[in-house]
Amino acid sequence: MSGCPGFDHLDHTADVLVEARGRTLEEAFEYAGLGVYEIMTDTSKVRPRVRVDLEVEGSDLENLLYRWIEELLVWTDAEGLVFSIFRVCRIDKEGDGYKLVASVWGEEFSPEVHEERTIVKAMTYSQMSIENIGECWRIQFVVDI
Repeated sequence: MSGCPGFDHLDHTADVLVEARGRTLEEAFEYAGLGVYEIMTDTSKVRPRVRVDLEVEGSDLENLLYRWIEELLVWTDAEGLVFSIFRVCRIDKEGDGYKLVASVWGEEFSPEVHEERTIVKAMTYSQMSIENIGECWRIQFVVDI
């Protein structure tokens, strides 16, 4: 495991395996989002011109992660937005499930400004894991490209 916090793209046969790490679960979810958008473009060139506030619910942490990444990809598909800043304000246990509250910043994708890398088609449950290792949360998941 690389240092905490951050993200890496790991070897995978056909798609991309993302490993995200954080000192908190919220920070690990933030790096999961950043890891996905780094597949698509150089996020250092994405300016924070548009803010999107999100609330996502999931039946368990894995479902919450799936719905978080899926919701981000919906904004990209529907509005053409790419994101570079991810702030997960909180992840709360609510009843039988979990709720995530976050804000993300980015702008509309422009080929003149942003590097065109690989399109992420969808989030998957493949090789998904969420674990607390000492003082670090580690998340792994595969996205379909």
